Amino acid sequence: MTTTASPEELRSLFLFEDLDDQKLEWLSLCGTVAEIPADGVICAQGEPAEFLYVLLDGEMVMSQQVRDHSVEFSRTSRPGTYGGAVQAYLDDQIEQKYQHTLRATRPSRVFVLPARKFSKAVRKWFPMATHLLAGIFFGMTNLRRTVDQRERLTALGTITAGLTHELNNPAAAAARASAELGDRLIAAQKTLADLAAQGADCTRLAALVALRPTLPAAPGARRSPLEVSDAEDELGDWLDEHGVEDAWDLAPGLVSAGVGVEQAEEVARAAGEHLPSAIRWLAEVMEVGQLQAEISEAMDRITALLDSARQYSQLDRAAYQRVDLRELLDSTLTMLKRKFGPGVTVKTVYDESLPPVPVYAAELNQVWTNLIVNALYAMDGQGTLTIRTARVNDQAMVEIADTGGGIPEENIDRIFTPFFTTKPVGQGTGLGLDISWRIVADRHGGDIKVESLPGDTRFQVLLPLAEASRNGD
Repeated sequence: MTTTASPEELRSLFLFEDLDDQKLEWLSLCGTVAEIPADGVICAQGEPAEFLYVLLDGEMVMSQQVRDHSVEFSRTSRPGTYGGAVQAYLDDQIEQKYQHTLRATRPSRVFVLPARKFSKAVRKWFPMATHLLAGIFFGMTNLRRTVDQRERLTALGTITAGLTHELNNPAAAAARASAELGDRLIAAQKTLADLAAQGADCTRLAALVALRPTLPAAPGARRSPLEVSDAEDELGDWLDEHGVEDAWDLAPGLVSAGVGVEQAEEVARAAGEHLPSAIRWLAEVMEVGQLQAEISEAMDRITALLDSARQYSQLDRAAYQRVDLRELLDSTLTMLKRKFGPGVTVKTVYDESLPPVPVYAAELNQVWTNLIVNALYAMDGQGTLTIRTARVNDQAMVEIADTGGGIPEENIDRIFTPFFTTKPVGQGTGLGLDISWRIVADRHGGDIKVESLPGDTRFQVLLPLAEASRNGD
């Protein structure tokens, strides 16, 4: 059932209260009044935006569909509240679809104005305002897109710098060990040649070469500095007594490789009168083994770092699939390690029973990066960062907590607002949490909650455990 609204009723609405009689009469003639039953849908998100709706009496709810979840944004019974084709004044400059769903929660009366009439009224009655609103809309849209890209590049720069720093140490260690390895191999070959020149027969040389693999490459158990010192003294005395030159210089290297008096006696039995050269050869071969181990360890570290980088970027994975959240969090922590500093302690408390979660992994890694970097900024180099996972009903929960100064109560409701930041000019874009919210809510149908007290701030990211439909992907 539809009727018309009188100019007097329209004037009672805050939206139209400043219009003159002629304009109110025009609106009354162009629009209609619709009776909406309880739970009746006024307009549905995604459908062509054909009408502006203004509440006359009753109550309506505005909501948006976030993946397969309906999220309520406002509920009001205030006459004059409007929704629907609110951007009709932009005409064909944007795609005109309803950006939200309006639903009556009880029997309601709604003034219905065709979008083209609303657009004509705004453009004719408020031409300057129309230009200003269009400029603001497109300006904010472009600015948000630009700063969004900058935020992503900033995160990428942070990760690149951290990865470069982390790779530098094992790469330098491998290069150093590789350079020394060549010298030690040449020295070992020369010493072996000297043994042959001294008259060591093939049987003794074969015994020495066969003996090398049976000797320990490293101590069986970690020893205290005092125990190591005693072992070096004992081996140095033994070598000195058996006529080995530079006994005290050779002893530390041999001990660190796991050689003691017992092993030295095995060498003596194999080398006979050529013991001094045999011991020197053994020391050089052991050092070669240690250098090989250093190179292997450095390469393992580099491989692990590259695996973390690949895990972080998700370049070798499908965009949307089930993943272990621990892997994502660990790779992010590895990439950000350089930013922690000596005063920050990192604790991880992972729920081992949490199943893989269907997510856009690379995008979630940006969420972890934003939240962790904010936590580190809040702690200012001193404190504890705690990463925790858990299952909350049908959702996976990732909690990132810090012991910083906390978020002032007056800012709690503003932290997800685009461009809001408490950082000094030039240090924050104000889009980190906005981007994080959009990734979690819009892309995953999840939620982000925050609790903050001085010394205890917790951001909780909630993600559905069930795979949702992904329209448009």
